[in-house]
Amino acid sequence: MSEELPLHINIREPRWDQSTFQGRAKHFFMVTDPRNLLLSGATLEDARRVVENYRSGTVSPGLTEDQLWRAKYIYDSAFHPDTGEKMILIGRMSAQVPMNMTITGCMLTFYRTTPAVLFWQWVNQSFNAIVNYTNRSGDAPITVGQLGTAYVSATTGAVVTALGLKSLTKHLPSIIGRYVPFAAVAAANCINIPLMRQRELKFGIPVTDEDGNRLGESRAAAQQAITQVVVSRIGMAAPAMAIPPVIMNALEKRAFLKRYPWLNAPLQVGLVGFCLVFATPLCCALFPQKSSMRVSRLEPEVQALVREKNPHMEIVYFNKGL
Repeated sequence: MSEELPLHINIREPRWDQSTFQGRAKHFFMVTDPRNLLLSGATLEDARRVVENYRSGTVSPGLTEDQLWRAKYIYDSAFHPDTGEKMILIGRMSAQVPMNMTITGCMLTFYRTTPAVLFWQWVNQSFNAIVNYTNRSGDAPITVGQLGTAYVSATTGAVVTALGLKSLTKHLPSIIGRYVPFAAVAAANCINIPLMRQRELKFGIPVTDEDGNRLGESRAAAQQAITQVVVSRIGMAAPAMAIPPVIMNALEKRAFLKRYPWLNAPLQVGLVGFCLVFATPLCCALFPQKSSMRVSRLEPEVQALVREKNPHMEIVYFNKGL
């Protein structure tokens, strides 16, 4: 009979060392695995039970360490780390590759006409709004008004950028026009994410000590978290929106695609998907999920709270969101 699994395994943290890029990359390859979308509700609930039981000191009979880590990653793929609520299916990080490859592929394929630009930018920002809401940091609620403002502002910003650049590049080589969607996506991310998380900027996000004990809420931490997410999202989109246009521009000059023009969209979507399979986890891994900040960079009132609880503390931690 195998020994019962010990209770000292820290499943509140990722399995791999998050102080290194390699460790974070391994973690996010697991988190963004699209196969997690196919898991049944019963499997998700079973993973939740295993994780919550283990955290409370109860080990499921026969549970191995590999099974525990598998349950932890299934749990993390579907449940918000701060609130514990089940996340919207298409808002989960495991939906990033299949959803983005379809939307981005279509944005890059149908960029020539104004109605197509309007439609696909709207679809993209609708998806981004769901993702940003689902993966917000902290446990603060977002009002319908804040959601609406962020959604309308980001969609407007993306459409204005796309149409403005489209008109400016009208007389330039076609390869230049293919990069208009990327500029629009980058601009929209700079608008959408801060607006969707404006409550965090106004009231702050929870900051903790190394053991996860809550010390207060910080606006400075929220600013750092949101900046890191914006950089990651733009980086995530860059390879998928920069490499396929070069390949497609070359392919469209050849007889093959002229003979089978209907292959344009599937090829574009496939190329984008290939890029995203790697770009999504690698760009999520640019910054630690459990981000940190020196106490001296917090707001004076938050510094006072921290010093009151631990006069010698130099670093606080927070969930940056995704």
